[in-house]
Amino acid sequence: MSVLIAIPARYASSRYPGKPLAKLKGADGTEKSLIERSWDAALSVNGVDRVVVATDDTRIRDAAQAFGAEVVMTSPDCANGTERCAQAHTKLGGNFDIVVNLQGDAPLTPSWFIEDLVSDLNSDLIADVATPVLRCDGEALNGFLNDRAHGRVGGTTAVFDRNRYALYFSKEVVPFTSDQYAEGEDTPVFHHVGVYAYRPKALEEYVGWASGPLENLEGLEQLRFLENGRRILCTEVHAKGRKFWELNNPEDVPRLEVMMKEMGMR
Repeated sequence: MSVLIAIPARYASSRYPGKPLAKLKGADGTEKSLIERSWDAALSVNGVDRVVVATDDTRIRDAAQAFGAEVVMTSPDCANGTERCAQAHTKLGGNFDIVVNLQGDAPLTPSWFIEDLVSDLNSDLIADVATPVLRCDGEALNGFLNDRAHGRVGGTTAVFDRNRYALYFSKEVVPFTSDQYAEGEDTPVFHHVGVYAYRPKALEEYVGWASGPLENLEGLEQLRFLENGRRILCTEVHAKGRKFWELNNPEDVPRLEVMMKEMGMR
């Protein structure tokens, strides 16, 4: 089984322009760009044959090449990271068995999230795509609810059936619960971790489909698979004491820096 990790990165973001080049300070005060920290996260994953940054922007290309990354230039017409990964895979010859999309805004993604994801998809005979989900504790759920209460789009939540196939993903907090949870208490809400493992055929099909109403409303690229009847396997992963959060808004920078300091990440 051959595995490619592609890190899609674009400069033009409506919520956070230039986000891949935003600097994050580690526990020892070292500053690295978001794209470099995502590259470091990808290199820590076992069982991967190749890692590339997929971008359409020369500023990101130059920054990535400066720290030693391999870069694949993709079209500015790619609507999202999945389309960018599909194009990068094709440009590299299209010969990998599994393509992993490690989105460039999740530098705290532990290596075992991706390793578990690839293993899960490889052993499943039905799923076209796999993606990690992390059960929220009370602290994480309250962070989600606080973001929404203040009009910020924070993390994405996922709901899935008893066989772990996705039913829906949303930027709202789903499922609804009126219960109150203590800081370290498990909740029924799952945080969708923004990583995907695709079978190549699913990637090829994806770029041929028009975006649907749910994808357009939520702004979530994975909904295109569900709207076209494809199965997404939700792999439950465990933080093992690691903090996890994506960089969605400028306000997330200090939050991630605190987490990195607590975990001793340089």
